[in-house]
Amino acid sequence: MLDLIKYIVEQFAEDKENIEYDVNEKERVIEVTVTLPASDMGKVIGKQGKIAKAMRTLVHAATPRNEKRYVVEICEKGGEKVVVDDSQADEE
Repeated sequence: MLDLIKYIVEQFAEDKENIEYDVNEKERVIEVTVTLPASDMGKVIGKQGKIAKAMRTLVHAATPRNEKRYVVEICEKGGEKVVVDDSQADEE
């Protein structure tokens, strides 16, 4: 799943060398934190968060039904986090 997230992020980011990925596995969730330079934040999140929402949908669709759900956090280097989680798994 990390490969899918990396592929999506790197399609929109210009400064690919300065992107960091951190994976934390918890009891029911796998949390992936993507840290980007400030110049790439808007490009990866998209207008009104459309790219981030699409990434959530793709991660949800690619996750097997009975596996841990993924939470993708996008944060700026030295800035705040933007949480893009797979909350649709709880609705089913």
